Amino acid sequence: MKLRLQLFEFEDLSWFPSVIRAGMMDYLRFMISHLRIYDSVVPLLQVALRATNQQQIVELGAGAGGGTEGVARAIRAAPDLQEVSTTLTDLYPQPTAWQQLAARPDTGITYEAAPVDALAVPAHLTGFRTIFSAFHHFSPTAAEAMLADAVRQRSGIGVFEGAGKHWHELLLAWTILPVLQLLATPFMPPFRLSRLFFTYVIPLVPLCTIWDGTVSILRMYPPEQLLALAHRADPNGSFAWQAGKTRHWSGSQVTYLLGWPKSSNSK
Repeated sequence: MKLRLQLFEFEDLSWFPSVIRAGMMDYLRFMISHLRIYDSVVPLLQVALRATNQQQIVELGAGAGGGTEGVARAIRAAPDLQEVSTTLTDLYPQPTAWQQLAARPDTGITYEAAPVDALAVPAHLTGFRTIFSAFHHFSPTAAEAMLADAVRQRSGIGVFEGAGKHWHELLLAWTILPVLQLLATPFMPPFRLSRLFFTYVIPLVPLCTIWDGTVSILRMYPPEQLLALAHRADPNGSFAWQAGKTRHWSGSQVTYLLGWPKSSNSK
């Protein structure tokens, strides 16, 4: 599916109630973590970290940190990457969710409490940049600006979307996933009465999740479009870029873009 529509998502809106946004982020973190959506990109990230001689990851648009714990542990399982740390950032920080991740052992997770604009990352946040399940939120102009900022600051970057952009994924977003959300909500940490209320009494969390999930798939960039954005952001060709898809254990796909300075020591 090559169609891309730049529709709005509720969680992008500055006026959107934070309590509903938090409920949606909790659900995404829970599902991505328990399904281990991003396990298949760990080898790619390990190669990128070695190529850039980095021991620090800066995660942009981290939301509630879905999948970060599993990816961080898997990366650090390699003997030469045991000291890798991950700093969570977002324009709308989720410190309540992040504190739980930071408290868990053997992950090296920290977080930036202040808002961070992924299009202009502060200079003190150095490391290999990643963005999981969020790049589609950005228009082509903004997405190109994000990549250009990484090029300008000579920071490697990895873009990962937990889908392959297929029509059957839209059907999942409309049918099976809403049922799973209703079943899983009572078991999602941290416990929030507000999340229960806005799921079962006034179902704004699941309804907004269905809309945002649908729009996410329609806004997603396929690999060829990701490469086109990267080449526009890097007109001098100073970065090495690659894009493609990996396969999740369930059979679904993960779309990715990776880039780092050509002057880095590749292995």
